[in-house]
Amino acid sequence: MNILVTGAKGMVGTALVNNLKNIRDGKNRTRNIEINEIYEYDLDSTEAELDEYCAKADFVFNLAGVNRPENPEDFMKGNFGFASQLLDTLKKHNNKAGIMLSSSVQATLAGRFGNSEYGRSKKAGEELFFEYGKETGAPVYVYRFVNLMGHSRPKYNSAISTFCWAVANDEEFTVNDRSTELEVLYIDDLVEGMFDLLEGKEQHCEFDGVETVLDENGRYCCVPVTHKATLGEIVDLLEEFKSQPISLMMPKCPDGSFAKKLFSLYLTYLPTDKFKYAMKMNCDDRGSFTELVHTVDCGQVSINISKPGITKGQHWHNSKWEQFIVVHGHGLIQERNINTGETVEFEVSGDKIEAIYMIPGWTHNIINLSETEDLVTVMTCNEVFDPSHPDTFFEPV
Repeated sequence: MNILVTGAKGMVGTALVNNLKNIRDGKNRTRNIEINEIYEYDLDSTEAELDEYCAKADFVFNLAGVNRPENPEDFMKGNFGFASQLLDTLKKHNNKAGIMLSSSVQATLAGRFGNSEYGRSKKAGEELFFEYGKETGAPVYVYRFVNLMGHSRPKYNSAISTFCWAVANDEEFTVNDRSTELEVLYIDDLVEGMFDLLEGKEQHCEFDGVETVLDENGRYCCVPVTHKATLGEIVDLLEEFKSQPISLMMPKCPDGSFAKKLFSLYLTYLPTDKFKYAMKMNCDDRGSFTELVHTVDCGQVSINISKPGITKGQHWHNSKWEQFIVVHGHGLIQERNINTGETVEFEVSGDKIEAIYMIPGWTHNIINLSETEDLVTVMTCNEVFDPSHPDTFFEPV
């Protein structure tokens, strides 16, 4: 399959092309799609290139368009004019390849979009594509996207991109109304939706005002994985992400959640000098102990370094429990039940990584058996350390 992507250098085009290349080059084997060539068309491309691509393409993603022109009349020129040129070129070569149109929910011209010049230009483009499909028999797929969330230029046409950039770069910004709600589609979900389309698994819909209504016989297509959040919720999440290197608290980001996607996007706006941040190492003559990650409901992860011959621990807990995982060196872990006196010990090594539970009610220690090497241990705990309630009591094993 040869695929033409117009608007290939835009936010959506860049993401789509990158991931199409992953499939073409065998780096992504999760899809049943065979790709030979990917033709990238954008503003710096020539009409001759468009002519060549339209002659060879087996599928077309039309992502080209304008959304922030200097003059409102340029909406129609940019969104309708190029669409006409593209379709005329396909007809010239009698190419009935399937074609996808990136439109907008503003094309509904409903509610707050009733007077949208952008929406009118998108609506005109939609009708042009539908007529082209009737005339030629070529499959036409029109997607009315909501706000798109991906890495794009800040202070342009995406509030989320602007907020991400501002928070990541310590810039001032203004939220006019924290209660304003956005419906957003994450760029990775959009790309997966385009792969579904190439596999013949696209989802169809109709519109009730600006709301998408799934309908297998619908005129339009959609990517149904969208999220709704207020500007206030978005900014609060971004401030939480920003504080993570200081608090160590990993925000709750369940799989598929808006928070998880927003955190990934936020990180793409970090300046390179923020890629690295220092951890607080608690050091003494025995070695060091460093907390790495805190979580809201799954405790914390730390790393412990013990110098040769050193014994650490010698304490027990009522409810707190831990796992010790030696990743480098050679050590011995000992545990004793404080009530029964039963003892157990485990010889551990970075050559064979194992996890050992530190059981509540069992005093425990960890001994570096080496005379020359540090013992490096990853330690997980079911709770974040609370100095006001440490639940830790000295007791030699």
